Formats: sequence, structure tokens, C-alpha cells
Amino acid sequence: MFEQAFKNIDDVLWKDAGCTSELDYTEQTSWLLFLKYLDALEHDKATEAAFEGKSYAHILDLPYRWESWAAPKDASGKLDHNTALTGDDLIQFVNGKLFPYLHGFKAKATGPNTIEYKIGEIFGEIKNRIQSGYNLREAIDHIDELRFASQTEKHELSHLYEAKIKNMGNAGRNGGEYYTPRPLIRAIVAVTAPRLGETLCDPAVGSAGFLCEAFDYLRARNPQRTTAQDKRLQESTFYGKEKKSLAYVIAIMNMILHGIEAPNIIHTNTLAENLADVQEKDRFDIILANPPFGGKERKEVQQNFPIRTGETAFLFLQHFIKLLKAGGRAGVVIKNTFLSNTDNASVSLRQKLLEECNLHTVLDCPSGTFIGAGVKTVVLFFEKGTKTRKVWFYQLDPGRNMGKTNPLNDADLAEFIELQKTKADSPKSWSVDVAAIDPKTFDLSVKNPNDGEEMTHRSPQEIMDEIASLDAESAEVLGKIRGLL
Repeated sequence: MFEQAFKNIDDVLWKDAGCTSELDYTEQTSWLLFLKYLDALEHDKATEAAFEGKSYAHILDLPYRWESWAAPKDASGKLDHNTALTGDDLIQFVNGKLFPYLHGFKAKATGPNTIEYKIGEIFGEIKNRIQSGYNLREAIDHIDELRFASQTEKHELSHLYEAKIKNMGNAGRNGGEYYTPRPLIRAIVAVTAPRLGETLCDPAVGSAGFLCEAFDYLRARNPQRTTAQDKRLQESTFYGKEKKSLAYVIAIMNMILHGIEAPNIIHTNTLAENLADVQEKDRFDIILANPPFGGKERKEVQQNFPIRTGETAFLFLQHFIKLLKAGGRAGVVIKNTFLSNTDNASVSLRQKLLEECNLHTVLDCPSGTFIGAGVKTVVLFFEKGTKTRKVWFYQLDPGRNMGKTNPLNDADLAEFIELQKTKADSPKSWSVDVAAIDPKTFDLSVKNPNDGEEMTHRSPQEIMDEIASLDAESAEVLGKIRGLL
């Protein structure tokens, strides 16, 4: 039922002039889903209060509750067509009254970790893009079919929402910006092995995939949790920061659907924060992240960092090291060129990483791991506070060309997770002693001593895929230049 409802919503949005891409479909579905979720949450809390003989103070005033404007019901429990807004009346109410009212919650909230603050943030960042009030009415009717009553229903909805995020990521060349493959995230979480009571942060949170998977991991491994542990999981375990408005909204919705009522996600540019201001109370036990790479930051932002560079991923890596507690652990996705670039910033950053942290594992990911992203990546696993003595490398090779129809799966990473526990040598894995690394370059290039032939000879399809990706990048750059002329 849920899957059909999601498909129906996409069909409605496809017909609307204001929605032109998967990004729009996900954005518009997100705010509607959020308000339907809020209605279910308020209903549950009111019922709870009634059982206890208490009164419940609703978050939303009556005219702005889902049951009043979106889905008023008649005596039989069906949509009351006489009072339900539609057409121009619906658009005028949503744009002129509902969104300004909800945005106002940000100023009234007692703090950023409250559901009221999240409401204000979301409806200050997002806009209703659905232009036809009849299309909006149809979308609302489909959303109203969805139920948040049980964990099973929430679980199914979260899977469907993940699929929407994946489709959105695959729709454009910025796929990696919104969607990190979940099998890769699960492997990173498994290696960093979070424990109850630890704090986790993703300062480049995107759609919150890392935090959602870490939440699932902790719940699955700790089925006999106390009420206090559950409260801590909900309120003071997971933290994230996101610069872009759409990703911020999606991250909150994704975490809510996974079961976290008021996610600790802040809408901010992490890199604009001054590293000198970071205190012990601001640090975390674990950092899990896939920071954006290839972007550029302004000169004034670069001033915040000891190693100045315009490459966003390199700035993020410095930030991660600073944010970790002593003994803290990290799993970070980064371009594989970081391991071998000869520019001053890259060399200095590798030196910093090796001298301030124990870079114990490097996972080399094959082309096609990130759909739509024409770069190869590696995952760095490190612990803060001790120097690196030895680096264990694993070269992931699923034995096939990956793409939309043949993506990365959990089985592909099973051997890596198992071998990583002992850092054993194999045809795909080996260790490098840091004492043997050139101290002038700190080059950490992936050079498999067990299988050099495979390293140097790529398949024709891989070469063609890379050429196509580079051509697409060139076309995009030329398009931007033409736009400036």
C-alpha cells in the first residue's frame, strides 16, 4: 500500500509545472510527509495524555493541524469534501498562511533540539513548489493514506524514503552529494563499531545515511536497552550539520522515519566555524562522513584552518580531526587522489593525519561505487591521539562493472569487514609500514603488491566510463562559461 502511495504521489508531481526533477519530488514529498508525521505524533501524545487523565497542549493551533486543512473527516471517517480546501483556495492557504505560521516556530522555540525549532527551520528553508491546487489536493490525499502507527509501518516508510533519496541522487551528476551507497555506510559503521553511550557526528550530513545506519546498528546490537539508554539514543547520541537547505530537510525527515523524533541536525556551514573555538565539550567519540569534494571555499573560510586549501574535502578532514575526542574513531570517504597528490596542502594533510592519528585502514573503492560521480574514492579509518605505525589497505573488487542496474551490495563488503578485524594479508589486502613511506611526500598511493597486473590494466568499459564522465564534466564547465558570456 505504501509503495503504491509513493508512486501515486510522484505521478501527481510529475504533472505539476512547478516540479521538474527527482529533487523537487523528494522535497515536496518531504514537507507533506513531515506534517502528516507531526499529526500522527500529536495524536499519539494526546491519546497518551488522555489515558493518564492529563490534558495535552498541541504544538500546532487548530486551523493549522493536518485534520483541519489537509484532511478534514466527516462522521464516517472519510474526507469531508465540503470543508477540504482545494484549487486556488488551497494554494493561497498553504503559501500565504500555513508556511509563514510554521516558519514562525523557530523564533518561539526554547532551543534548537526541540521539535518546534525543527518545524520553524524546515518551513523557513523549503518552499511549496506545487503550483496547481488540484495537484496539491491529490498529493495530500495520497499522503493521508500513509500511517505511522507501528514500528513496522515506520520501517517500511523509511525504506521507501531511502529509495526516493537514492533516485534523487542518481538523477543528476551530484549523486554522491545526496546518496552514499548504504552497503558502504554499513561497512564503515561496522568497522568503527559504535557503542551505547558514545556520541556520533556527521558534519557533512547530507541525507543522514550514516546517522540512520548507526542508529539501526546500535539498536540491533543492544536489544535489551533500558529506558535511560533509549532516551540517550533519541536525544544525545547522534549529531549532524548540513549547509544545503534541501539536504537539511531530507536529513531530518530521514531520521524521523528511522525513529528519532527530534534529530540534532543543525543547518549551518560546518567549514565556517572557527577551529580555534572548538572545546572539549564540542568533541565526539565517532565521526562518520562523506564530505563533498571538488567544491571550493572562500578565502575567509580557509583562514580557519592550519592547512589552507580551497578543496572542501581537505578542509573537512582537518575539521574532523579537530572534532574527535582523544581516542575517538572516524570513517571518512574521500577522493583517492588525496593519497598521492603532490601539492603542499595534500602532503601537509597526509603528514598531519599520520602524525596526529592512527590511520589503521584504507579501503580502496572501485569505479562505479558512487552512481553518477566520476571520481574514485577511498575510505580512511583512523583513531585520534596516537601516531600511525602501519596502514592496512584493502582493494575492493566485486568482480564486475558497477552501475545503476548493478550497484554495490553488502556481500561485496563482507570479506573486507571480516579481514579488517585482524588486518590479515590476502590477494586484495596488504600492510604498509609508515617507516618505509617517503617523509618528503608521505605518499600513500594504493599499490597492491599481490596483484600488480590488475592495478595497471583496467577494463575497456572502465576506461570508457571514465572518458564519458570527464566529457560530462567538461560539458558542464563549458555550459557555465557560456552562461557568463
